[in-house]
Amino acid sequence: MSRTAREWEAAPQVPADHYVSSDIYVEQEVFDLEIDRIFRRQWKFACHESELPEKGDFRTVNHAEWPLLIHRGMDGVVRAFLNVCSHRSSLVATAPRGNAKVLTCFFHLWGFDSTGACTEITKPDGYSQCSAVSKGNMGLREVKCAVSLGMVFVNMDDEAEEFDSHVGNALEQLTEPMGTEALEVFHLHRVQVNGNWKQWQETNMELYHEWGHVVNRTTSIMAKKYHEREWSVHPNGHGWLAPFKVEYTNYKGWDKRDALTLPGLTPGEFRVVDLFPNTTVIVRGSVIRIDTTIPVAPGITILEQRGLGIKGESAEDRRTRQKHHNQFWGPLGRNLSEDVIFVDAVAQANKRRAGRWGIFARHENMMSQDDEIMRAYYRVWSERMGRPASNPLGRDFAPASSAL
Repeated sequence: MSRTAREWEAAPQVPADHYVSSDIYVEQEVFDLEIDRIFRRQWKFACHESELPEKGDFRTVNHAEWPLLIHRGMDGVVRAFLNVCSHRSSLVATAPRGNAKVLTCFFHLWGFDSTGACTEITKPDGYSQCSAVSKGNMGLREVKCAVSLGMVFVNMDDEAEEFDSHVGNALEQLTEPMGTEALEVFHLHRVQVNGNWKQWQETNMELYHEWGHVVNRTTSIMAKKYHEREWSVHPNGHGWLAPFKVEYTNYKGWDKRDALTLPGLTPGEFRVVDLFPNTTVIVRGSVIRIDTTIPVAPGITILEQRGLGIKGESAEDRRTRQKHHNQFWGPLGRNLSEDVIFVDAVAQANKRRAGRWGIFARHENMMSQDDEIMRAYYRVWSERMGRPASNPLGRDFAPASSAL
């Protein structure tokens, strides 16, 4: 039967880690705390190293509301810095990408080498009475950086645990397809999603929503062994599914994807790895997609999607991979547009508090559409934030039941 307003507002009668409050999506206080306690203290995907193919290449990125500069040094090492000049806090690099042996701030022409050391101060004699303002003291602020399987990760926290111990074995399923042959990004696009960054990440973790995808209903959900895949959940909020074979020919007009299979995979094999807090790597036999988000505001998110193929392959092979990529992803792919619509539909109800709760109470013995990956994600989120996702602002709601 339908419910009254009081019943609708009451906390769901499930354990507290089986639901979240809409406050986590819409409240500025929560968003600001996420930037500080999660994004500035967690390892986060920034770009792929193929976007920096030559010595001196750089990319500028927005991370945790701060500008970063990712640079391949003249020694070939990829490093990350705050994209902020030590002198007057101007941006050092203003272009989204480029090549520079010396990183020169356009404002006063101070220069920095690829290790971040200050190499040039314009008219240095003017600082003769301020000994602290010298090349030896005015280097860029370096940011912790790690490259794994071609993916570049950054962490703003100098005291953060090392990358390997934080991510651990979360990347093992990607070792062969991403670490055997050199890969490169052949597709990169950004789209504004009018929803919270976590709502997008949820679409990559909560596979129960695949019933809403036209293609996935036939090629995946109805395929053999789809419902027999087991989730593995990492203590730091990462998760991955056991592989299975997608039946692409179940969708009218589509062909098999038996050609150009990536190393370590079988034809048509599907793998997915979710990395806390907001990155997902999806492998579809012949092509790889990396999703990551840039939180702009509680209800505004920039989604970045990268398509990867084998570096140096023939033009014909690249066209085939691009076709495989574009059938699902990219601006005209089936899944991207549907996921954006899903997020928008939830965000519209959340932002005016019409929708109060999100429920993650499915139990399927850790199989594909079990919500344990969501529960684990929000347990880690709650730990990092120092407040529960079920009631982050301490509102006076009816308590949740202790029994499912």
